[in-house]
Formats: sequence, structure tokens, C-alpha cells
Amino acid sequence: MPLDRERPDACPGAVDVHHAADGGLARVRVPGGTLSADRFDVVRRAALDLGDGWIELTSRANLQIRGLAPGAEHELGARLREAGLLPSRTHERMRNIIAAPLDDNQDLVDRVDRALRDVPELAGLPGRFLVTVGAAVSGLGGDIGLVDDALFLAGRDSGLRVDDPVAAVVSAARLFQELRGTAWRLSEVDSGVRRITAALGVPVAGRREPAVTPVAPGPVGDRVVAGVPLGRLDARLLAGTPVRVTPWRSLVLPAGADTTGLFTDPDSPWHGVSACTGRPGCAKSLTDVRADAARWIGTPHTGRVHWSGCARRCGRPAGDVVEFVATGDGYEEIR
Repeated sequence: MPLDRERPDACPGAVDVHHAADGGLARVRVPGGTLSADRFDVVRRAALDLGDGWIELTSRANLQIRGLAPGAEHELGARLREAGLLPSRTHERMRNIIAAPLDDNQDLVDRVDRALRDVPELAGLPGRFLVTVGAAVSGLGGDIGLVDDALFLAGRDSGLRVDDPVAAVVSAARLFQELRGTAWRLSEVDSGVRRITAALGVPVAGRREPAVTPVAPGPVGDRVVAGVPLGRLDARLLAGTPVRVTPWRSLVLPAGADTTGLFTDPDSPWHGVSACTGRPGCAKSLTDVRADAARWIGTPHTGRVHWSGCARRCGRPAGDVVEFVATGDGYEEIR
């Protein structure tokens, strides 16, 4: 049965902000992660003028601005609307589309985004609704996913093969909205995948395995992947630079971009290390997680490591991760 949620999900938006300990927290959805230089400058200037001067990169390749004074979200919303970054007030929180950041897929992402926004009832989708586009992100647990002509549902290949990927995503989203009750994710809906699959077609016998293929820092053709330490970017950086945000808290930049404050070496001690907000931004955190993680940097480690300020373990990346979870008396290591 669907989980009995007593309240709507509390995912913040660009205007419906979360009131954190350090002020308003706004999340700017960036379907596909791609921002022109002009649009990225709008976000940077907003963080400098209205927030705390930093931009947070999320595990869904979105951007967050923290430290907003009461009412500042209205000015932020006006700036984003003028730049085309807030095309729909009603459908704003459901615009979560992660795309494989090195693929040529932004046009498909944009068409999916427009088509979802064109359906009035889909404004009611929860803020945790997620679409993935591309094999490299197919294992990130999307409610709906596209890998070539394969339609993924709840993070797995449904067996359906589609001629019109945009129409297939919209149809699956509409069915999810009809079936979900109070559930936030398709995986929570009893027989949800089976019911949507049956409504949309006949599955084939073969299945594609979901994958998570993080992009490593370093040059990639005429681009460079630059890691952002702990996913927190100084908003003074990268003026006039187009970016593509990855779900691994890094940026794909044009070759030759100024990467001051970032890292482009896959052997950097910052590579693969992430952290929740911690104190002072989060009232539930037991410690200043980022400061603790920064002091730990340089300790030999392999694989990904995530630091959490409490048992909620916010921001944990998908896949195999070593976690350090604050207990109030140090950290518990979870493997």
C-alpha cells in the first residue's frame, strides 16, 4: 500500500523557501543542469545580493541559495522569472530532471520539461518526483527514466520500448499522479510499476541494468569537469561562464575556464567527499559538519565519503558510500 503521508513533502522551491536556521533556503531547479553564462550570472548575483554569497550544488544537479532574509524570495523569484529560470509558478517544484552530463541530451530534457509543465494536473506532483535521462544516471532512482528507447520506472528498466520518449514520460507521470495517493515516489506505490507498465504497452524480454557513472574531474574533449569542494561554490567565481551542473556536485565547463577554487584532478583529496549543511545552517545538526570534513581532508580513503550531522543523513549520494554520521559524541562510521 502507498505510505500514509500526513503532510505534503517539504522540498523547497525558488519562492516557497525552507526556513532554515541561517535564513531562507531556495532551491533553483535546473532541468538537465545546463545554464548559459547569462543565466548562471543571474543565480550568482542573486546569491551575492540576497543570500550568503555561496551556491550549493545538490545531488539532483540543482542549485540552492541560503541565508535569504525574510521576503527576499520575492526578489529572487522576480530575477529568476525574468531570466527564464522560473517558467512556471505552478509546476516549479516538480521540475527535477537529471541528465547524463557528458551526453548531448539537453534538447530532449527541455522537451520533456515543457511537456510536463503543459499538463495542469502534474502541478500536483511531489517535489521529490524525479526524471532521469541517459544511461549514466539511470541508477539514481528516478521515478521515470529514459535510456535511448528504454523506459525506466522506479529506477529499473520496465521492458517498455518507446518511439516517442517525451509522450511516454508524460503518460507515465500522469498515471503516477493518478495512482500515488499520498506517496511521494513511484517505488512507494503498491504495484505502481506493474500498473503503469500494463497501461503503456507490452514489455520486451531483455532488460537494461541501471547504472551510476560519475564523471571524474579533469579534461573531457573541449570541456573540463571541475569538482566543487563539499558542493559549496563561492558565488564570486565563474563570472560569465556557462556551466552544466552534475549530480556529483561538480560542474562541466568550457576548456580554458578559470577553475580557481575548484579542483580538476581526480586524485584531489576533495574528490568523492560530500557533506550535509550541518551547523549553523541546520538546526537539527549536532555539529559543524563541513568544518569537521575539511579538517579530515587529506586522510587516505578510497571511494566516496559522506558526512552527516545527524541520523537523517541528508544529502547521502546513491551507491556505495562510507558515511560519517554525527552522534553528539563524535562520529559513527557506517559502511
